Amino acid sequence: MRKYPVTMGELPTPTPTPEEAPFPLTETDKWVLSLTDEEFHYHDWEELRKIIGENNLSVLKRKPSDLRRYMTWTTETKAEYGSMTNYILAHRLPKTWGSPPFTPASSVPFDDESDYRVLINDWPYGLAPDITHIVVWSRTLIATDPETGDMTSDSRQTVADFVKRFFVDKLGPGGEAKVLWFKNWVALQSVRSLEHIHVMVRDVSRDLLDEWTQEQDVHIMKN
Repeated sequence: MRKYPVTMGELPTPTPTPEEAPFPLTETDKWVLSLTDEEFHYHDWEELRKIIGENNLSVLKRKPSDLRRYMTWTTETKAEYGSMTNYILAHRLPKTWGSPPFTPASSVPFDDESDYRVLINDWPYGLAPDITHIVVWSRTLIATDPETGDMTSDSRQTVADFVKRFFVDKLGPGGEAKVLWFKNWVALQSVRSLEHIHVMVRDVSRDLLDEWTQEQDVHIMKN
């Protein structure tokens, strides 16, 4: 499955209009679609810190051309695979997980390394060049408040503990200043059926990113 839909000799798939969007658009998304890339303001670290600290996640935005391509790609992917879940199961998540509903090794999110997969986000938000957008997929459900769609206080602490030991501690002294994380409210998720959190890191080496995102032996199907 290709990320960018147009190749030589093919007719391009028209970008869906906001009314035809294959996932819920925020008011920020609708505004971004009226901009050119040259008019777009990239999120820097301090802005991200403020947005995440205030839990004001609906204002996170992609570059206009990336958002249009993401809408087109999502439309094509759903047409080919039936759903985004099917695509992610086929091309991103460990085959050892099988199909939902999953049977995790641990009922505690991110407690067992076989229950999560760390990947660079294929469709990151519009970020300053020193920031990398990571997605951590979880086989274990992460508890949310049914009324707000946001995480519970207990699940927020569980995720914070994982982010500290997996990302922050490996960055050494000052690592906490290089890592931010959040989980979208249910209403903001473009892939609702598969649990995941977002992690933003800055000034991290390619070698460390490769280490974090390499496939683990526990994720490989045995013959």
